[in-house]
Amino acid sequence: MAGRKGNEFQDMLPMMADKLGGDGLIKELCKGFSLLMDRDKGVITFESLKKNSAIIGLPDLKDDELRSMVKEGDLDGDGALDQMEFCVLMFRLSPQLMQESEAWLQTALH
Repeated sequence: MAGRKGNEFQDMLPMMADKLGGDGLIKELCKGFSLLMDRDKGVITFESLKKNSAIIGLPDLKDDELRSMVKEGDLDGDGALDQMEFCVLMFRLSPQLMQESEAWLQTALH
């Protein structure tokens, strides 16, 4: 997700983590997944993402951007995002949060 919209999102996730803590952030990501998923299939598809992207404040994303999001997050190659793939993608789209997660992990290991 290039451009202004992606930058706005990247700035929001670390703020959410600071405000909600780790467990709260995971709960919010689960809610986001539920909002975007195809109810019949239980996963996020290109179609469900396109239909529901305005709900998460991204109404102007083009089809190729939405397809890229699904493709980037699709770790098992089934053409859709399950809940874990969605959460991993959200962390990957937030470099600041990834750095903080690595720091938390290092602290926990020591």
